[in-house]
Amino acid sequence: MKPYVQLAEARTPDGTVFSLHEHDGEFYLKNDGHDLMSTALTYSEQMLSDIGCNLVKDRKHPRVLIGGLGLGYSLKRVLEIVGRPATVQVAEVVPEVIDWNRTFLAAHNGPLLDDERTTLYVGDVHECIKRAGKGAYDAILLDVDDTPGSLVLPQNNRLYGRDGLRMIHNALTPGGRVAFWLAEPTPRFLGYLAKAGFRTSEFPAKIHEKAKRARHRIYLGEKIPGGPGASSGQGTRRAR
Repeated sequence: MKPYVQLAEARTPDGTVFSLHEHDGEFYLKNDGHDLMSTALTYSEQMLSDIGCNLVKDRKHPRVLIGGLGLGYSLKRVLEIVGRPATVQVAEVVPEVIDWNRTFLAAHNGPLLDDERTTLYVGDVHECIKRAGKGAYDAILLDVDDTPGSLVLPQNNRLYGRDGLRMIHNALTPGGRVAFWLAEPTPRFLGYLAKAGFRTSEFPAKIHEKAKRARHRIYLGEKIPGGPGASSGQGTRRAR
């Protein structure tokens, strides 16, 4: 069996270690030794993009924010969906991850960073959304943690509370969408989204297309035209 080879490492100010590994031709991004994502398993990341962008793609100039570059597969799929013209902003808090996409991962999705539609925000996605202000995005895709209770970085907890979700709601255009990738079912999160004014949906997501079980979840919040109260009574839709 071929060994895993560590290619690079980065440490955040709070001490969290991110590392990039290669094994048998595939690449793996890890956080304190825990697998975050790999080039071998990209199905759910692409599903996140499909769910988050499948309506806004028809707008004249879609504006999409992706929280977390990772290995670039969400970015790749979003660019395929939205066409031209469009603006796709990627917020990545670890600058080295951007460098790794340009170097070690250049044969995968690295060139997408130089696409004329792509803009980079090097920093925390919460601050990116806060700075963007009202109605800045048609879609926001967030793949930054396993669950609201299992965070990759401590500061990410601001995204999942009442104030963070209302900030996200404010940053979306009417009819806009926020989609969260979570590693496992987190039913109570639907209630948090609803209280922030979103109409909610839950989508089981497989680790790969032929997997028997849908291990992950994608939680969708839709900003209903007319304001937060307009989603009252809409309930939650669960896709199967």
